[in-house]
Amino acid sequence: MLLTRKEIKKFQNAIFEYYKKHKRIFPWRQTRDPYAILVSEVMLQQTQTERVVPFFRAWMKQFPTARSLAGAPVSAVLKAWQGLGYNRRALNLKRAGEMLVKEYGGNIPADIHKIDELPGVGPYTAGAIGAFAFNISSAFIETNIRTVYLHFFFKGRAKVSDEEILEVVEQTLPNEVQPQIGKEVEPRSVRRWYSALMDYGAMLKATVGNPNIHSKSYTRQSTFKGSRRELRGTILRLVTEKGKMTLADAKKHTKAVSAEEVVSDLAREGFLKKSGKSFRLA
Repeated sequence: MLLTRKEIKKFQNAIFEYYKKHKRIFPWRQTRDPYAILVSEVMLQQTQTERVVPFFRAWMKQFPTARSLAGAPVSAVLKAWQGLGYNRRALNLKRAGEMLVKEYGGNIPADIHKIDELPGVGPYTAGAIGAFAFNISSAFIETNIRTVYLHFFFKGRAKVSDEEILEVVEQTLPNEVQPQIGKEVEPRSVRRWYSALMDYGAMLKATVGNPNIHSKSYTRQSTFKGSRRELRGTILRLVTEKGKMTLADAKKHTKAVSAEEVVSDLAREGFLKKSGKSFRLA
């Protein structure tokens, strides 16, 4: 799909005009600290923004730098993460902090490819950190961004691939057109553009439904109750609270899932370590 200059301007105007009137305020949007933005982006993976806000604020007080996170025990990191779910993100974030200290002096490099190499960071998260922390112009997609492009450019289509969407995202980046003339503090920058896209996408989901069902990458989230994911979270929460847990203790919390396999996975992934007949946080 190749857009004309006129189509690009019309689309950009619609997104930026909405953002000027209805932009959402989040603490990670009030900073340019790359580490803080890394923390927020990892927390926002598979978690709604409103839920993330208090966790982000508490985390930044406890672990304000990559060095403080890298030097913290796993138990403290997991305890600070309790309630956010998908605990692997917390362990990856700590490992990312360790890598930043070891290879970059505790700083996040202004290079998307190097950011992408951090544990738990994929193409989207790397692109988002590049945009929000360094104003780097690159095309990336997350659920709200995908929603906007499906709504504007792929109506009536099914099984739309992210590759098709990325082509349009690339064309509509704000550096492709003349900046808006006006008194905006940061006129049509890449970081403002992606914030605006995400806010517009959140609005679409709340008002017209979720166009992501027409995406080739769309999958319905599996049931949490009784799942392997629920048992993983339960085990980590109890070990964090009590200091240790036996395999027999883990079996008390499940019928449908193999406790042995889950505990083994958690140990292999670096969450737990065996101590006699019990398991403790690594």
